[in-house]
Amino acid sequence: MNAPFHPRSAALRDPFAAFVCDDQTADALRPVAIEMGWPPEKVHKGGLRNAVQTLAVSASPMILFVDMSESGDPLNDINALAEVCEPGTVVIASGQVNDVRLYRDLVASGIQDYLLKPFSPDQAREAFAHAQLTLSGPRTPEHVADRPHLVAAVIGVRGGVGASTVASSLGWLMGENEGRSTALLDLDIHFGTGALAFDVEPGRGLTDAIENPSRIDGLFIERAMVKATEKLSVLSAEAPLNQPLLTDGSAFYQLQEELKAAFESTVLDLPRHMLIQHPHLLHDTQSVVLVTELTLAAARDTIRMLSWLKANTPGAQVTVVANRVVASAGEISRKEFEDSIERKVDLAIPYDAKLFTQAAKLGKPLAEVAKSNKTGAPLVELARSISRAAEAGEGKDAGGEGKSLMDKLGDFKSLLPKRKAK
Repeated sequence: MNAPFHPRSAALRDPFAAFVCDDQTADALRPVAIEMGWPPEKVHKGGLRNAVQTLAVSASPMILFVDMSESGDPLNDINALAEVCEPGTVVIASGQVNDVRLYRDLVASGIQDYLLKPFSPDQAREAFAHAQLTLSGPRTPEHVADRPHLVAAVIGVRGGVGASTVASSLGWLMGENEGRSTALLDLDIHFGTGALAFDVEPGRGLTDAIENPSRIDGLFIERAMVKATEKLSVLSAEAPLNQPLLTDGSAFYQLQEELKAAFESTVLDLPRHMLIQHPHLLHDTQSVVLVTELTLAAARDTIRMLSWLKANTPGAQVTVVANRVVASAGEISRKEFEDSIERKVDLAIPYDAKLFTQAAKLGKPLAEVAKSNKTGAPLVELARSISRAAEAGEGKDAGGEGKSLMDKLGDFKSLLPKRKAK
């Protein structure tokens, strides 16, 4: 808190103190305090008013929890608390008012977090852990000098084409082969598999960011990211199915900005519906990977996506990747597919059922399991080309030239089987 500094012996400052209004809150905090190594008797009754009176005549703790349930004017009372707190005290408040404006005003006044009552022990535990990280100070991320930040988005033209498989492999290769500290941001909030691909728990970081964009900063990123490998961290979610995604997209923009400061590359696993709702997510993207399959429906949607990307991200390098390509002819041939979309398929990933299954069972990305196999070679080439293009500042337009989208769709329809007249 921003209070006048009065020199006091550091030994007089307790690591923790809480001032609560009711027995239920006290009972919830004491076990958590014990887990954190703090004496449970530091949980006092009396709420915010008692905290101000007590700290006016004694040293404030390093971490202070105050219950605001009985406060008639929370902002003024928090300001009064600031007057008696030592500089550097981390304050966590709690109350019964569920108001985003109040939360923002409290954060702006200097508190670190606001817990809505009744809160769970897990919520208190997380808030205290965040407070301890604040006290220890954020670690300075390591960067390679003059290495530009790389942002690559992986988008499936249809559901089930394996875009998340490609995204997880690309993230792993960026760290392992290209030597870049990499963040994998899985924006499929309800059904994302970014964490699952590495057999790690997704955590609540992404859903917390969406619910409270104002909390997103470097320290939040450090706490929310789940480390998958030495060079790769994952931010994913498994939000409850009864929890709709209500956001204007500002949280995603802030996340991208903070990831740029903390990592050398970002891989976005971007569901196609998010592209429609939040097109600004691709504004700073140097590379877009369109993952497709050799089917009629995928050809149609690849045409539409290429047209959209050409209009909205003309500077991005667009790579078309055909995934799970079988040796025998599929629904349409590769040549027919390329004729339809009026450009070459840049990379084709062969389908090896054994390798795909093994990767899923081991909780490892396909690129790691298939690194000595022909299935992994296109993924290695993809990572290398994206990294080199970013460092060279290159980009290219998506799609072919000379024909409108309607012309291309006309060509696509010529591939459809002719219907017999009745």
